[in-house]
Amino acid sequence: MLAKVRILLGISGGIAAYKSAELTRLLIKAGAEVRVVMTEGAQAFITPLTFQALSGNPVHTHLLDPEAEAGMGHIELAKWADLIVIAPASADVMARLTAGMADDLLTTLCLATEAKVLLAPAMNQAMWRHPATQRNAQQLEAYGYQLLGPDQGEQACGDVGPGRMLEPEALAALIHQAAEEKNGLANIADQQVASLRGLLAGKTVTITAGPTREAVDPVRYISNHSSGKMGFALAEAALNAGAKVNLIAGPVQIKAPEGVDLIPVQSAREMLDASLSVIASTDIFIAAAAVADYRPASAADQKMKKQPGQNDLVLHLVQNPDIVATVAKHEERPFTVGFAAETQDVEAYAADKLVRKNLDMIIANDVSRTDIGFNSDQNAVTLLWQEDGALVSESPEQAAKQDLAQDLVRCIASRFHQEKH
Repeated sequence: MLAKVRILLGISGGIAAYKSAELTRLLIKAGAEVRVVMTEGAQAFITPLTFQALSGNPVHTHLLDPEAEAGMGHIELAKWADLIVIAPASADVMARLTAGMADDLLTTLCLATEAKVLLAPAMNQAMWRHPATQRNAQQLEAYGYQLLGPDQGEQACGDVGPGRMLEPEALAALIHQAAEEKNGLANIADQQVASLRGLLAGKTVTITAGPTREAVDPVRYISNHSSGKMGFALAEAALNAGAKVNLIAGPVQIKAPEGVDLIPVQSAREMLDASLSVIASTDIFIAAAAVADYRPASAADQKMKKQPGQNDLVLHLVQNPDIVATVAKHEERPFTVGFAAETQDVEAYAADKLVRKNLDMIIANDVSRTDIGFNSDQNAVTLLWQEDGALVSESPEQAAKQDLAQDLVRCIASRFHQEKH
């Protein structure tokens, strides 16, 4: 059954579009909620009214729908879908998806969604066999798209060979399988969250996240590329572990997890003041923010103007306070965890910071890599701490920051409880 599974059915131009009406009926019968998107070519073969009657929902045909909220219906649809199924998927649609184009509603949805995308190719046998189509199919699979078929047999044009769209019954069965696999992954994620419960019950965790901005004048500042994703993921994991969470965040573009106490700041000095304001009630302090090491000695009151003939500008910078070191030496010191974002000799520099700043643990990551760290959804780190005078390290596998945060919170909670006992 597909009870309550939200399926966005995309229909592109091709004679196989008539089969999609039966596919819609089968998906609805299995309990799915179906919304249909049709390309201009699809509407030449079958009318939107057919799919509106079968699905019970309006059919979407335009990229910018004036009736959608703020004209951004494509984003809402992309977020709504549990699965996107394109049946038929023409050679043209496959080529445009391979190129990353977003020139109509259907291709835009595929770029904007985080849902699994299933393609049911349907085209003439020569088109399917063409090297360009075969290359596109391989690239789409590398992107994570799943191809359902094509089948072989007699085609509408009279040719015989590969390129027929799978029959609706076969497609419905494969879609059901994909939904089960997706639910299985969701169940694993639920189990991972469940394993955190109670680890930090009754404790208060304070986390700093994101960059700081150090003003040069009213319109310019010194900052860095931190997105705050790792710190926000840690806040959510700590919340799931039962902690009360203070999230002290520099300027970021992501929404704080519901349930945390968000304290927005701009500069390093503001972040330090916020950290010290909650230190008395904090059990664990995690310094995940990428704090600017230096700030201008003084910020101009008005926008600094370029002077005629001026080729150079010298800024006098002074050192910012070291937030994690200040917390670690505070008389009401909590269990203190630092981050070391380095571009070389990562573990060596992290080990030095661990000792020099008197930290309980440090999390080191290589920010020279573009596939992890700053602005990425992925991260790979090494945890270091001292135990009986010896340096101990642990390196979880590279993972999405949400998943990695859960591993880090488990490890931090374990070390915290060992230290307290």
